[in-house]
Amino acid sequence: MADPIAEVVALLKPSPSISKLVTGGGRWLVERKELGSPFYCAVVDGHCLMTITGREPMRLTAGDFVLVPEIFSFTMSSLQPPPRGVTAKRLETSPGAFRLGDPDVPAEIVAMVGHCAFGSDDKALLVSLLPEVIHIRGEERLTLLVRMINDETRADRTARDMVLRRLLEVLLIEALRLAGGAVVPPGLLRGMADPLLAPALRRIHEDPGRGMTVEALAQAAAMSRSTFFERFRREVGVAPMEYATGWRMALAKELLRKDVATAEIAQRVGYGSASAFSVAFTRHVGKPPGAYSREGAAA
Repeated sequence: MADPIAEVVALLKPSPSISKLVTGGGRWLVERKELGSPFYCAVVDGHCLMTITGREPMRLTAGDFVLVPEIFSFTMSSLQPPPRGVTAKRLETSPGAFRLGDPDVPAEIVAMVGHCAFGSDDKALLVSLLPEVIHIRGEERLTLLVRMINDETRADRTARDMVLRRLLEVLLIEALRLAGGAVVPPGLLRGMADPLLAPALRRIHEDPGRGMTVEALAQAAAMSRSTFFERFRREVGVAPMEYATGWRMALAKELLRKDVATAEIAQRVGYGSASAFSVAFTRHVGKPPGAYSREGAAA
């Protein structure tokens, strides 16, 4: 049986880039502006404020985990931030370990933070299926996984990069699993949490090469066409065939990067001929499959 969440994470190709241990005391504030990389944070001890642009401040305490798949401008600070315009002290006490604020007062926050990268050419589509912000409380497994990433980053062990990629995949899947039980905005998690829509989503992922219509998907969901269409669009955020086409094209891009023949790709993603696939791909991506494949090989 297809697992859409696992497939999306795998296709995103996450890889760690930065992992830090951060402590802070006194009044401090750090600001990040459009870093362009996903961000996560696990609070080990203490408390702080995290304010993402356009959202209410979140008070983070020990055991909290935050994941932002698509980075926004944000600040992290002590509960009482320093006056506006005052630069907080930032000291690297050892490789990958940073002290914020007054180094002479007891630490009021201990957190592990990290950034990662998504290697997929279709990351905009895939990230759009996930919540903008995931905030989970009291799940020790997430803190343990972040601690393992932090430790592995600093070690010089065999197969380090492979281990880091696998740990990050597990971290993302675990966070998405746990977020699926909460109130989340329209997207893949909300669709998979709907017992009527989940079978249709699995069908799209399980066999993208099969002929697919709204009627057939509605039948898999045991709903009328109109009821299914409206429910899918409300819960997932896009129309059923728009989702199916986006997923097919994301798979097609991956296969083109692996130098699979166009005719085989057409069959695997549900088009009757290479020419029909080429027309659909060009319309969706803005360039024909051959040009996309050559650009990928050149990169």
